[in-house]
Amino acid sequence: MTNPTPTPVKLAIVYYSTYGTNHAMAQVAAEAARAAGAEVRLLKVPETAPQAVIDTQDAWKAQQERSADVQTATPDDLEWADAYLFSSPTRFGGATSQMRAYIDTLGGLWGTGKLANKTFSAMTSAQNPNGGQETTLMTLYTMAMHWGAILVPPGYTDPVIFASGGNPYGASVTAGGQPLSDEDRATIAHQARRLVEVTARLNG
Repeated sequence: MTNPTPTPVKLAIVYYSTYGTNHAMAQVAAEAARAAGAEVRLLKVPETAPQAVIDTQDAWKAQQERSADVQTATPDDLEWADAYLFSSPTRFGGATSQMRAYIDTLGGLWGTGKLANKTFSAMTSAQNPNGGQETTLMTLYTMAMHWGAILVPPGYTDPVIFASGGNPYGASVTAGGQPLSDEDRATIAHQARRLVEVTARLNG
């Protein structure tokens, strides 16, 4: 008797991106996770900045247009998923206000235990290497601990972590308008695959 085909891991990749870096990071992660066998929802959190403000910055408006076809995240997406990968730029050492506003909509799921026992990993970016990336990742992990989620950081589980700057907490990109480097892409892909693989083992 053969074993039944395992159910694919359901992964929600939830991101916010002002100028495109975290959008690109989320796309790399989604590609790697799908190649690892996961069912992926690539999701952006709702924009909270006034449109009039966005319209004054060409790069911000351009990113809004580039991501117009990306589904907006809802609490239902997190109830659906087995695993979460959050990606947010760093703002003063923490996630963006847009990401935090989305997180604030999840109280109902948290209160009924529907965020517990899911796996969680996080990524970030900032304009310089010491711009608060690690504190952003740690505050996102602290949030996930309140949920009862199971943390799956990349650690030093692959040599690519060292090549991209050596952050064991999660992929962290120095953003400056340039495309993601090959090292960044390799780190992000490894983190996404690891999240899928660990979740699959836990799902049994």
